[in-house]
Amino acid sequence: MSVEGTVQSIEVSAPAARVLDVALDLEAYPDWITACKSAEILEEDESGRPFRASFEFQAIIREISVTLRYSYELEGGFSWTAEPGPDLAALEGSYEFTPIDAENTTVLYALRVDPSFTIPGFLRRQAEKELVQSALRGLKKRSEQA
Repeated sequence: MSVEGTVQSIEVSAPAARVLDVALDLEAYPDWITACKSAEILEEDESGRPFRASFEFQAIIREISVTLRYSYELEGGFSWTAEPGPDLAALEGSYEFTPIDAENTTVLYALRVDPSFTIPGFLRRQAEKELVQSALRGLKKRSEQA
């Protein structure tokens, strides 16, 4: 079954390196992503970046637990995929950080979620869209704080 995803972008008044640092501080996600109730880094890679992390998200109809694996193959960003679990058949996403100039960055966030439980398509798309919007707004606000 093909599942469409959500892709949105936002301009942030902060250097790309600062925005990337905020995005990689996974354990702070509950402070700035409304739907994120908890986050824990389980493993780091040889560079000290998150490799595996577990999260609890409050979705529209229920709380979802997920463990994500991170990849740093994107130039100017990173991506993640969910490990198999009871709540999600699939989840994949990415952040890409493109400098506009030395002090401003465009952030592109892509997310595709396929829950393992039955949910009408319009509700799944709405939850996905709200998660992306909330994360982008929170990332912008947190990155722009001095």
